[in-house]
Amino acid sequence: LLRRLNTFLSQHLVGKEKEYTPASFLAMEDLVLRDRDGMLMSVSDAPPTHYIVKLESFSLLRKNNIEKYISSDFEAGGYKWKLIIYPNGNKTKNVSDSISAYLMMAQQSSLHLHPGLEVHAVFKMFLLDQHKDNYLTVEVGKARRFHKMKLEWGFDRLMSLGTFTDPSNGYLVNDTCMFGVEIYISKEIHTSAKGESLLMMEDAISSKSTWKIESFSSLNVYESEESKPFNAGEHKWKMQLYPKGKGSGTGTHISLYLALADPTTISPASQIYVEFTLRILDQDQIHIKHHFSKANHWFSASNPVAGWPRFVLLSNFNHPNRGLLVKDSCILEAEVTVHGMADAL
Repeated sequence: LLRRLNTFLSQHLVGKEKEYTPASFLAMEDLVLRDRDGMLMSVSDAPPTHYIVKLESFSLLRKNNIEKYISSDFEAGGYKWKLIIYPNGNKTKNVSDSISAYLMMAQQSSLHLHPGLEVHAVFKMFLLDQHKDNYLTVEVGKARRFHKMKLEWGFDRLMSLGTFTDPSNGYLVNDTCMFGVEIYISKEIHTSAKGESLLMMEDAISSKSTWKIESFSSLNVYESEESKPFNAGEHKWKMQLYPKGKGSGTGTHISLYLALADPTTISPASQIYVEFTLRILDQDQIHIKHHFSKANHWFSASNPVAGWPRFVLLSNFNHPNRGLLVKDSCILEAEVTVHGMADAL
């Protein structure tokens, strides 16, 4: 009997990608079938032990342009997870004719605290047959590796929309359906390997900030002056000015720098690649000629400052015809573009 049934099912599934007719084989309890892509399908009277998502008014998801539904966090095997359902297929995987469903490790998971951790898990997706009051279960018969670089696994084509929306199959009844998931942790691997990742920004946005200094002649020549912090590329920055110079510019130049406003806010392994321009603006309204310098720099917690100890000669800065110092005030400008960020894995 089983040989005849397997022959029938093989003929039934030939040439059909992840497409099947549950009514033709789900009358037999605990029957396990494998399609040509390795998906294991069976029937269970027991509900999923870990999480259930009930979707009511299913048709309104598409009407309201809801491409995917992400569940709340739930716990299984000591970790937190989410169930993700694409009611009309995952368009990023070029799926439009099937339900897509995935299991994702939640952001609060231990993986984010321990980058060297791998969690190997076997999981089943459940679909309730509301006519028979049992569940179609779908799984891949081997464990999947969840780690920081791969937090999501699942099925691009869990079930064809034709099969799912056919009322006679019992999965969508009165515009309501129910999905579920079970997760079993097979092993955990802790590695001591360390690494880093670099993310470069394709369309980096420049940010500008100006800083007006009044009563310049009264500034303490032995200390630096700092602007108020400003935002650029999701980080806070500040300008630092030494009115009588620093290092090789002491006594002859103005020194000017760009600095991370609070280096302690980034991890010791982080680096931020920045293109920046610092200017002292020419306040002459007729012949405008700003004094500026431009540079690229990797900023980090241990290297949070970059700039020029000899930014401009004091004689040029104080010259009445240059327009840099007018009525004992000057205007500084920073233009900052964050092009990339490197961080520990």
